[in-house]
Amino acid sequence: MRIKDGFHLAFHEANLTDYAGMTLKLGGKDYLLTSGLVGSDRLGHKVKRSLPFVTPWRTIQIADKATQLLESRLIENLNEPNKIGDVSWFKPKKYVGIWWEMHLNKSTWDYASGKHGATTANAKRYIDFASQNGLTGVLVEGWNTGWEHWVGFDDREGVFDFVTPYPDYDLKEVVRYGKEKGVELIMHNETSAAPRTYEKQLDTAYKMMKSLGIHSVKTGYVGPVIPKGEYHDGQWMVNHYQKVTNKGAEYQVAIDVHEPIKPTGLRRTYPNLVSAEGARGQEFNAWSSDGGNPPEHLSIIAFTRMLAGPFDFTPGIFELSLPTKENNQVNTTLAQQLALYVVIYSPVQMAADLPENYVNQPAFQFIRDVGVDWEQTVVLNGEVGDFVTIAREEKATGNWFVGGITDENQREMTVDFNFLQEGKKYQASIYKDGKKAHYKNNPTDIEIEQLVVDKHTTKAFKLAAGGGFAVSLRRIK
Repeated sequence: MRIKDGFHLAFHEANLTDYAGMTLKLGGKDYLLTSGLVGSDRLGHKVKRSLPFVTPWRTIQIADKATQLLESRLIENLNEPNKIGDVSWFKPKKYVGIWWEMHLNKSTWDYASGKHGATTANAKRYIDFASQNGLTGVLVEGWNTGWEHWVGFDDREGVFDFVTPYPDYDLKEVVRYGKEKGVELIMHNETSAAPRTYEKQLDTAYKMMKSLGIHSVKTGYVGPVIPKGEYHDGQWMVNHYQKVTNKGAEYQVAIDVHEPIKPTGLRRTYPNLVSAEGARGQEFNAWSSDGGNPPEHLSIIAFTRMLAGPFDFTPGIFELSLPTKENNQVNTTLAQQLALYVVIYSPVQMAADLPENYVNQPAFQFIRDVGVDWEQTVVLNGEVGDFVTIAREEKATGNWFVGGITDENQREMTVDFNFLQEGKKYQASIYKDGKKAHYKNNPTDIEIEQLVVDKHTTKAFKLAAGGGFAVSLRRIK
């Protein structure tokens, strides 16, 4: 929140371990904010602990400017240091995947429909695309048995088998083919929010991943938690997520959690906890009944959800009108989709659209080039719910990338490149909204400009409604 004298406040918690998640409740004549824990579990407890114990940290971040909230590392640093040791087996990566085509109704997760997406041939097609474009990961959803039986069923216990592929998917062959092409498979485990079923298979599933050389998994918890009376943010589920993280560490598997408990900085203690959803992601644009995420969504998220830790939003949609979803669209311009690779931090970043939608698209070069593992971050400007611009330096290369986004209002902003190294020149590839760009009626209007810049360069940008800009800065040797 921003209070009258201009101060910015952010309320959160850190090191949420063996405890129920904190909520904030607004009420009373003085509009008091009161902390509370999520609902009681099926046994009537909000938290049950043995003495002695410590609670999670309760945090208030106070800043003169909104941009300073983004620069704070408070949440992460209130957690304990690394407990699992070396994690060099995980490499930050950009990836594609058999995923968005299901959201667009072009294929399905289940095998019985006759439109199954996770086939060996389709997985190899995605691997080929990744290999040809310098992307090092491929996610395959719908590969394992059980998808026919979980949507709409109250009893989802025992539905999914996390080691048995459908008949048209050869897991070992897909892994082998990926290794041949320099692309690693990202495993997918949708639990359908039936964590007891998942826990029974955890050891077997993660042992299989390690045997195949798979070092990352996207987990999912869609639906009300089973057993009834438990909550995604309750103590029981907090402990479940921790079990999964521990099992990943044991078998050298990094965890990207969807439908998670909100991040509370535990990635410092367990650095295999690499990313999470925990906010309205890109998929909401394909499924919502009210037009998808509004243009201001990500300029809010930057100052709220992103303060908690990495966010697997899945940017990079180029066919923004979503022609197979009559009442839906992505409410950004193409230039903003590029900017999100810098604005949103995650060690795993998806090129989320269908491979065919990237063909012959000059703007795709930015996704090929953009870093995913950062040395440092500089927040250039921002106001909550309005706009934000972030610059990040890629580890090892000295290259920089800049992303700026706005809400439903068009605006002009000037970027000062004084964060660049003194005495060095950089080749800037600039991707910006075209003169007629607009998130609703002309989202793909984009212009690409080449420029040589240095530490003393400034440049003005015009952002369309729902728009943005992205800049790749490659150091000239």
